[in-house]
Amino acid sequence: MKTPIVSLCSFLFLTITCSIFLVPMSMYAHINPEYSVQIFETSASGNALKRIVPLSLKSNDVLISVNPHKRYQKILGFGGSFTEASASLFQSMSQTQRERIIRAYFSDEGAGYSLTRTHINSCDFSLGHYAYAMVPEDTLLQHFTMKKDIDDLFPMIKAAQKISTNGFRLIASPWTAPPWMKDNNDWVGGKLLNRYKSTWALYYAKYIKACEENGIPIWGITVINEPHGNGNNWESMLFTPQEMTDFVQYDLGPTLEAKGLGYVNILGYDQNRAGLKEWVDVMYKDDLSSKYFAGTAIHWYESTVEYFPEELQYASAKAPNKYLIQTEACIDAEVPHWKDDAWYWKEEATDWGWDWAPAEQKHLHPKYVPAYRYAKDIIGCLQNNVHGWIDWNMVLDKQGGPNWFKNWCIAPIIVDTKSDEVYYTPLYYIMSHFSKYIRPDSHIIESTSSNKNIMVVAAENPDKSIAIIAFNPTNSGHTLQVEVNSKIVSVNIDKQALQTILFTHH
Repeated sequence: MKTPIVSLCSFLFLTITCSIFLVPMSMYAHINPEYSVQIFETSASGNALKRIVPLSLKSNDVLISVNPHKRYQKILGFGGSFTEASASLFQSMSQTQRERIIRAYFSDEGAGYSLTRTHINSCDFSLGHYAYAMVPEDTLLQHFTMKKDIDDLFPMIKAAQKISTNGFRLIASPWTAPPWMKDNNDWVGGKLLNRYKSTWALYYAKYIKACEENGIPIWGITVINEPHGNGNNWESMLFTPQEMTDFVQYDLGPTLEAKGLGYVNILGYDQNRAGLKEWVDVMYKDDLSSKYFAGTAIHWYESTVEYFPEELQYASAKAPNKYLIQTEACIDAEVPHWKDDAWYWKEEATDWGWDWAPAEQKHLHPKYVPAYRYAKDIIGCLQNNVHGWIDWNMVLDKQGGPNWFKNWCIAPIIVDTKSDEVYYTPLYYIMSHFSKYIRPDSHIIESTSSNKNIMVVAAENPDKSIAIIAFNPTNSGHTLQVEVNSKIVSVNIDKQALQTILFTHH
């Protein structure tokens, strides 16, 4: 497993609009001379990372036990994706609003995003089709140019670099090769022609080097986004598990190694979790097949209610020394609800599967609560050996785009470019509970809840602080008694709420 991270430039402390993140030392609750505790809550009642005061008495309602001595996977981080759609909106806002958005996501006072993704060539959340090498038969990629990304996409990434104190990892994913490399000569569907395998492998290397020359280090790549395709709707290129494994083993891995890019992490699969077993069985069949794979990438679109713990555990057991990273998730098939926090806490959202899933899969796609889906899925992933969790678009407009295919989705931050307004949805605050308080290189530690309806996950950070995140999806408030190393704090958790309880050493 490879673990390099390039620390990006520091930025002078700036106060952001989301000032709820700032907690005066006087508001800490003292547990004993060793620990202080901070508690934050986001809830359907309107709390948005609001500071909660602990109770003075012990509780016997819900017992949450945390054992820091039992450690699990190391965390890479949490974050979102730089897409052309998000970047175009970002550039359309005033300088003041651009600063607010980027601070909200990447500053220490904001969400502190530390793991991100972007696309190689165009994707559905681009403004149109494009690739970096459009001259047919240019097998040496002499006409390769990334001017479009440099002009349109890179400014947002560079703005994030400037504000991020500790830097962030960036994963890049292609949706398709240029059409001339494919058997159907089209942006959508089709397979990579055998005669262009070495050219396509070289394409990744030229992309990585071009990014680095522009000051944007690439931590990892996925081989292709959604190798099963997407119903022949937008950019895609098909691979079977064996075809992808062979391409990585014989073409992509050796090419990156020969170009001095062997430190870049190659992630296989990059689609829904229900298909994990089939893919990891082939990818990690033996030492040769698995040599160049640093891990497996997954998405959440197979279901709005299930997070597939059995499949996650299987993949982790199959390759315990490889990464398992959630690389894409969003509320899809929905137009954003503008400045309507209540909607995000109601069981009203439907996804693509509501209409299009086959009959035998309809039970996986009921109406659901958007806030619950994020909270439940992230906790479920962390409980089942996932190392990082990446949201999809960081910024979308009131239509859920722009998007050339018009498959509208929701992002944590929605903007109105005409009025220059920014709306931080409840999803932004839910993401912040994880990205802000469970930091890179932390370890998930053992945690249990005495109430099966209260989900919980805990992590020990590199600074030895311990973050416990509890999710209460019920319609009743509860009192949590949290025990860490025989230290106890009690706190009320609201109904329909996510809560972070942070134990900090003096």
